[in-house]
Amino acid sequence: MKKTGICIHTLIAVRSNPSERAEMVTQLLFGETFIIEEVTGNWVRIMNIADNYEGWVDKKLVTYLTEDDFNQWNSMHHQKVSTPFTTIIENENKTIKPLVAGSNIPKTDLNGIFSIGGISYTYPHSAITEINDNVELISLAKQFLNAPYLWGGKSILGIDCSGFVQIVYSIYGINLPRDASKQIVLGSTINFTSEAKPGDLAFFDNEIGDIVHVGILMNNHEIIHASGFVKIDPIDHQGIFNQESVKYSHKLRIIKRIIV
Repeated sequence: MKKTGICIHTLIAVRSNPSERAEMVTQLLFGETFIIEEVTGNWVRIMNIADNYEGWVDKKLVTYLTEDDFNQWNSMHHQKVSTPFTTIIENENKTIKPLVAGSNIPKTDLNGIFSIGGISYTYPHSAITEINDNVELISLAKQFLNAPYLWGGKSILGIDCSGFVQIVYSIYGINLPRDASKQIVLGSTINFTSEAKPGDLAFFDNEIGDIVHVGILMNNHEIIHASGFVKIDPIDHQGIFNQESVKYSHKLRIIKRIIV
């Protein structure tokens, strides 16, 4: 079996190439596990187990797992942090570690204690709230309002459009691919914006038909999405209408329903 690891940091940048100068294509969040595909100098090419996304991370940030620990962690029932920020405590040295929404926490008893590779942690149960319906999903999405846009980002500190959709859906309990071009193949097609429901996904293309944007419909005339920052804009059958520029900013391609 290939070597495996886990993210025990708040966030780890995953880059397109083994260099600090390479673009960040995504991030690992606390509790996400990965397979190590290749090692080059001080860099490790990994594949995230959650979405099969590949990229390069700094080897200094890798926490290796034994095969038994890897299998045990991935077989546990996990919960997602649902608040924009929370903290956990590394019990041995009382280190406080910040976590962001979407971080992976195993379900434990009331004491909130769990361990990773022999390191024990305690987390507050208030950081975990189950999302049970579309209305709660929209409330969750609104917690990200005004988060700045960041290519490859997956947290309220900086997030891109598909990362925003992926994180919100993961907290709901649905794992989506990382990129909008892969997310679009899922779900059933909604033919008209008037038929859209809260939680449906709207996809947008450019002049040559490539999918370049995605957002979450709040209802049949508003969308919450990451464009410059996470915000709410009007939407109709043509696309997203930017009220500041008084013109359409994104051309609607299709609406998909993932949550039935």
